[in-house]
Amino acid sequence: MGDLQAQLAANQIGGERLRAMAERFGMQRLLAEMDALLRYSERMTRQLISTLPNGCYRFEDALDNDGFTEEPAVIRVAIMIEDEQVTVDFSGTDPQRPGSINAVYPVTLSAVAYVFRCVLGLDIPANSGCLRPIHIIAPEGTLVNARRPAAVAAGNVETSQRIVDVLLGALAQACPDRIPAASQGTMNNLTIGGWDQRHNRPFAYYETIGGGMGAGAQSNGASGRHSHMTNTLNTPVEAVEYAYPFRIAGYALREKSGGSGQYQGGDGIVRTYEFLQSAEITLLSDRRVTNPYCLEGGESGKPGRNRIKRNGIEKDVPGKCSFSVEAGDTLTIETPGGGGYGTS
Repeated sequence: MGDLQAQLAANQIGGERLRAMAERFGMQRLLAEMDALLRYSERMTRQLISTLPNGCYRFEDALDNDGFTEEPAVIRVAIMIEDEQVTVDFSGTDPQRPGSINAVYPVTLSAVAYVFRCVLGLDIPANSGCLRPIHIIAPEGTLVNARRPAAVAAGNVETSQRIVDVLLGALAQACPDRIPAASQGTMNNLTIGGWDQRHNRPFAYYETIGGGMGAGAQSNGASGRHSHMTNTLNTPVEAVEYAYPFRIAGYALREKSGGSGQYQGGDGIVRTYEFLQSAEITLLSDRRVTNPYCLEGGESGKPGRNRIKRNGIEKDVPGKCSFSVEAGDTLTIETPGGGGYGTS
């Protein structure tokens, strides 16, 4: 509700200020200035694209699976740079899946915009003018442009991460000095819900967990961080334990999970939950099978791992699954490390 109310308030304030500008300057001038701002962003984007070498750069990477089968879900891209314009072609990407890893086109568009703003170092207004020199081909019915009624819950939180990895992998061939190795490539989505016996009411908890960032041409990757298509903050342990019927039994960096190289990939996180009562768990995570890739001869980051412990017996659980826990059970999530860069 807080998110929705904030969005409503922002739109109301924005509408009031647009009306005020229209009254002050007149609608004709306001529209002309808006158009000038779009054209400025377009010019700057074209100028920066022209600094990239012309050519066609291809790359592919995969999500582990869709949660229904163990078959990898492959995303392929060809980035064609020609003077001041770019074509990003996702032809050859796998068809949409029964699981929820399908992304809608706006998610793919956002990932493309994010990557090019990062690579080009755009310090200009974020508007549609930035995308005018960038043509996107995303065939309908694929993982990057799902057709109704495909399930799309993970498209925003997981598939968007892999789209970024694929785009950066392709651009690393064009400008290796600007591109880092792959970061953890997942948000490690965790949902815990049930009936809170302490307060006699239902509860629902949702968290995402950081991991290792990929190393770059000049620096190590940061450890224990959210990166790319995510921005959630760290939830204090005290706040979690006060509000919910479980404890955080362990919380630390996952040492040596980042790939080695001239520059080291960042380490992931180890986070353990101890349940005080029964609850229902849903995990939506990736990079449990595939590794975050390295660049320029480095080593890949370690994949993540999810483990449940009951009555002293520990077993792995899949990256995408739902299951029940009882009082005394523990769940440990080990997030992936980032890829390394360059030979040691």
